[in-house]
Amino acid sequence: MSDVYSTPQSNLTPERSGDRRWGSLEDGVNGNYHFRVGELISEAWERTSGAKLTIILAGIVYFAVMFGVSLVMGFVIGIVGPDSGGAAVVLAILNQVVVTAVSLPLGMGLFMLGLKRSVDAPLNVGEVFNYFHKALPLLLTAILMYVMLFIGFLLLVLPGIYLMFSYYLALPLVIEKNLSPWQALEASRKAVTKRWFAVFGLFLLLGLINFVAMIPLGIGLIWTIPMTMICYGALYRNVFGVEDQTMAG
Repeated sequence: MSDVYSTPQSNLTPERSGDRRWGSLEDGVNGNYHFRVGELISEAWERTSGAKLTIILAGIVYFAVMFGVSLVMGFVIGIVGPDSGGAAVVLAILNQVVVTAVSLPLGMGLFMLGLKRSVDAPLNVGEVFNYFHKALPLLLTAILMYVMLFIGFLLLVLPGIYLMFSYYLALPLVIEKNLSPWQALEASRKAVTKRWFAVFGLFLLLGLINFVAMIPLGIGLIWTIPMTMICYGALYRNVFGVEDQTMAG
């Protein structure tokens, strides 16, 4: 894929840290990592045992909090917001920013549960609330990502699809490696590009698995959602490794 669609370059000077059974930030950026789609899904399925309840409960907490935030914002906008005009647009944007600023740290808490399970670190439902101190860098990363995706989709769609998957590991890098928004986007893009079709295949297969799991009244999701979260964590683990504080729980 041409560098025409590259993010602005960041000065990435990663340190090797974490458990060396897997990758590191440097290895990931340079493409020195390995995974097989089938093996990753198989491992995630095995690790689902004993972690389902924690991940499902954390997911329920996530949706409960987001439902509450949406209700509160809807109530506030309904009281103070006009029905039309520029002020309505401003309030709609504000609503989206608030919802996104809350959902990103919660979502990263879910991701970290999957990552921690992939390295047998301790799990607890309260993990979903541990990353609100990163709300601003996560929000900035998401905004920059959306801008780049918008530009990519304007350029005949394919660049947007490329970037959509290439940027998937950017938000976890902000949390787990403490990278800045630009550094996280650049590191994720460079790493995923080295195995882009394998990553795409993993996401496609996991999507199909969850789609099939939805058919019998969604009961199968009790197993496939935790498996999916653990699989995402294992992918990150193989690409970028895991920091000591993550291993410690």
